[in-house]
Amino acid sequence: MSKQSKIENFNPNDLGDANNNIYGLPFTVEEAEIVVIPVPWEVTVSYRGGTALGPQSVFNSSFQVDLFDPKIKDAWKIGIAMEEISDNLASRNESLRRKSEAYIALLEEGEDFESNEKMQETRKIINEECLKMNNWVKARALSYLEKNKLIALLGGDHSTPLGLIQALAEKNNSFAILQIDAHADLRDAYEGFEFSHASIMFNALKIPQVSKLVQLGIRDYCEAEFDLIQNSNGRIVTFFDRDIKHKQLDGATWSSICNDVISQLPNDIYLSFDIDGLDPKLCPNTGTPVAGGFEFEQILMLIEKIVDSGKRIIAFDINEVAPGGDEWDANVGARLLYRIANLVAKSNNRV
Repeated sequence: MSKQSKIENFNPNDLGDANNNIYGLPFTVEEAEIVVIPVPWEVTVSYRGGTALGPQSVFNSSFQVDLFDPKIKDAWKIGIAMEEISDNLASRNESLRRKSEAYIALLEEGEDFESNEKMQETRKIINEECLKMNNWVKARALSYLEKNKLIALLGGDHSTPLGLIQALAEKNNSFAILQIDAHADLRDAYEGFEFSHASIMFNALKIPQVSKLVQLGIRDYCEAEFDLIQNSNGRIVTFFDRDIKHKQLDGATWSSICNDVISQLPNDIYLSFDIDGLDPKLCPNTGTPVAGGFEFEQILMLIEKIVDSGKRIIAFDINEVAPGGDEWDANVGARLLYRIANLVAKSNNRV
């Protein structure tokens, strides 16, 4: 059955069909305009785990999402499909996670890395395996970019989108990253792991095509990260959560703050969304929750305004969704993924 035939025979008001792809939509990866790459990986997580289960939990929760989007008529017809979750990647993650937990425990106990051969071996293995994961993501992303697909990456921890950003750099001369996050993620090889979740933006800034990093909602960061921001000559622009809240308490509107953020962005943007950028009541089980953060509709309003401004979101990720006992986080993540995907399609003239 062709994609058009599927559209004609699909009722978006029905219950989500679990035999279909994500959101109960009938489209294959080949037919979809937007492909979701799931990356069940949290090898370097330093506080608590669970995010590797994020892709599957978001997929499971997606069938409860109503497909009507008040901002985009017949948005479901765009076509979103998720790749099958890689069992090999999930298995490697589980094995390596155990190794990293033992390594981190020794670090916390004050063990001397330089004199501990087992720690040295563990760090080497994990750095090599994380590089392989990045290369796998990059290869998957390039294969879809060659087919003119829009890509959403669904982690896992926040280390997972580096390969996608690298792939985009091969197809775009210049773009900015808009990072929504509680953490700056600008640490150099945090805990000795070159591709740590806490080092994603430090690593992304090594890519020459990344012209600028605009951070939003940052409220947990170390002095070295703050110094890196201050000494970046404007390549990193950070809207700290504290400053945003104080402006609002002084009477500034969220709309005006959105305009300030948008004024810092060039035409082409990669959106990197760590769900802990939200208020923790919306993501209580995420790996490292921090007091503060945004409401659900605040983020969607910002993205809507970006799209309405004529700027283009070339791809995006959502990371750090951990299901917890009641899968509330996954419920929020699934709704964010759908709404953002529709807006990204609009910004690329796919609707």
